[in-house]
Amino acid sequence: MHDARRYVIFTVILCILMLAKFQFTGESFAQTARFRGANLRRADWNPVIAADANGTFLSVSIDGRSFSNLDDGVYMDDDLKIMIPETMLRDAFDCSAHVYEKEQLVVEKKNKVLQFQPNQNYYIRNEEKKEWGGAAAKKEEGSGRMYVPLEILAQEFEYSCQWDFEKNTLTAQNLSPDMGNNLPYRYDLREKGRAPVVKDQGPYGTCWAFAALTALESSLLPETNQQLSVDHMDQNNSFTSNGTDGGQYTMAMAYLAAWQGPVLEEDDPYGDGRTDSSLEAVMHVQNMEIIPSKDLEGIKEAVFKYGGVESCIYTTMQEGGAQSPYYNSEQSAYCYVGEEKPNHDVVIIGWDDSFPKEYFRTDAVEDGAFICQNSWGSSFGENGVFYVSYYDSNIGIHNLVFTGTGESSNYDRLYQSDLCGWVGQMGYKKESVYAANVFTAQSQEDIAAAGFYTTDRDTSYKVYLVPEFTGTDSLSARMLVAEGKLERAGYHTVKFDQAIRVQEKRKFAVVLWLSTPNAVRPMAIEYAADELTRDVDLDDGEGYISAQGRYWADVKESSKCNLCIKAYARSVP
Repeated sequence: MHDARRYVIFTVILCILMLAKFQFTGESFAQTARFRGANLRRADWNPVIAADANGTFLSVSIDGRSFSNLDDGVYMDDDLKIMIPETMLRDAFDCSAHVYEKEQLVVEKKNKVLQFQPNQNYYIRNEEKKEWGGAAAKKEEGSGRMYVPLEILAQEFEYSCQWDFEKNTLTAQNLSPDMGNNLPYRYDLREKGRAPVVKDQGPYGTCWAFAALTALESSLLPETNQQLSVDHMDQNNSFTSNGTDGGQYTMAMAYLAAWQGPVLEEDDPYGDGRTDSSLEAVMHVQNMEIIPSKDLEGIKEAVFKYGGVESCIYTTMQEGGAQSPYYNSEQSAYCYVGEEKPNHDVVIIGWDDSFPKEYFRTDAVEDGAFICQNSWGSSFGENGVFYVSYYDSNIGIHNLVFTGTGESSNYDRLYQSDLCGWVGQMGYKKESVYAANVFTAQSQEDIAAAGFYTTDRDTSYKVYLVPEFTGTDSLSARMLVAEGKLERAGYHTVKFDQAIRVQEKRKFAVVLWLSTPNAVRPMAIEYAADELTRDVDLDDGEGYISAQGRYWADVKESSKCNLCIKAYARSVP
C-alpha cells in the first residue's frame, strides 16, 4: 500500500513538473494544471511534493561539495524552494555568514552584503531593499537556526543551478570561482562585532595561549561571546611548561583536540596562581586548520570566513610601553625585516591593502598591512591593535584558524593516546601510509567519528573501523566509514557515514589511510622529542603502521611513539 501511494505521488509530481517545465529558476508553478480530469492547485500539491522530497535523501552539491537533509539540515519548503541553514553557508558559498542578536543574518561575499531577518518578504542588499516572493529567511523552531532560499544566494553570488528530479539533487556551480580576487581591499573584524575583548598577558610568557584563545573566541562571534581561560590552557596541557617558558600553537591544538579545554575565564581566572584541573571543556573544538606560510590571500579568506588567525612576529618589545626600532607608535605600525625567528604570537583580525608603507620605520616594499590584536592591554597601539606590514619577515609564516566547534555534548567519550598531539611525522618515504590505533571500549557505544592530523595540503584520506580487534590479522576486515580530501594541514574531525557499535571491554581499531602529495612521512605522531615533550606517555596507546595495509608494525616497539588518531563515541541509550 505504501509503495502504491508513493508510485501515485511520483506520477503526479512528474506530470506536474513536465507541465510546468520545472527548472530551478525560482519560477512558480501555474496555479492550476489539468491531470486526469482534476484541478491540481499549487497550495494542495506543493506541500505533497516537498514532503516527499524531504522524506527521502535530499542533497545539494555546491561547487562539488555535498550537503544533505540528513547531515546538514537542508530541506525543501512548501514553495518548492531549497532552504539552506546559516551553519553551512560559510563552507558552501565561500562567504562570511553570521547571525547578530539572534535575529539578523548577515552574509558577505564579493562586493555584496546581504541582510536577512526571519519571516520578511524582503532582504537588504548593500542598503537596498529587495522584495522577495515569500519569506526571504526563516527561523527554525527549537534550534533557532536561520534558513535562506538557495535561490537568493545563487542569484546574488552568480551560481548556476540544475535540479535532478530522479536523484532528488540540486547542483550549483559558481560562475566566478576566484574567491581571492573578490575579497575587499580592507576588512576589520572590529567593525563586524567579531573581535574579542583585548587582554593583557602581563609579565608571563603566555602569548601563545592568549593568541590561540583569542582566535577561538573570534571564531565564535558574534553568535557566542565568551572569554576563555588562558590560565587553564597554560597549566593543564600535557607539556612540561609553565607560565614563563612560552609555547607554540601546536600546544594549543593538542590541548583543545584532547578535550582538556577550553574552560571559561570566570571559572579559572588569569594570573591568580591557581588553576582547577577538574574543570571540563565547555565546547569541543573539532577542526583547526594551518594556513600555508605567507599565503596572504589564504589568511585574508580565513579571517573573512572564520575569524581571527593566530600568527607570530619577531619583536624586541616585551610589553605595551616598550620601544622598538621596528615599531612606529604614532601610526601603530610594525615591520621587522631580518633573519630572527618569531618569538611572539598575535591574532590577525583584518587587513588594509592601502595602509601606507611610509608608516613603517623599516623599508616595506609596498603598501598593505595585517590588522593584528595583541595581548599587551588596551594601552598598546590602537586600543590593543596594531598594523603589521605584509612584508614583515615573520607575519604569516605560522598560521592557525579555528574552523569548527561543537557543543560539549556532541560526543560522550573521546578515545585517544596522543595528549601532546602532532610532535613529529612517520612514513615510508612515500606519499601514502596506513595507520591503526586500537582502543578498548569502556561500554557499549557507537563510534561515530575519528580525529586526526594532516601534515600538508590536499591530503586524501580513508577511515575504516574494525569493531572487533583480535590482532593485526583482524585489520584486514576493516570497514570503510568515511573518505574524502582535505585542503589544508591541521586537525580534523571526520564523521562516519554510519556509526558502528562496539561492545564493552572489547578492543576496536580505527584504521586511517592518508595520501599527501610530495610527502615522505604523512602520518602525525606523538613522541618525546624535546624538553617540552619529555613526559610523553607511551603506555596509553596501541598503534600499528603499514605501507600497504597488509603487514603491520607496532609503533611503540619500533619507534617509541603514539599515533595521532582519535575516536569519538556516543553512548547507547
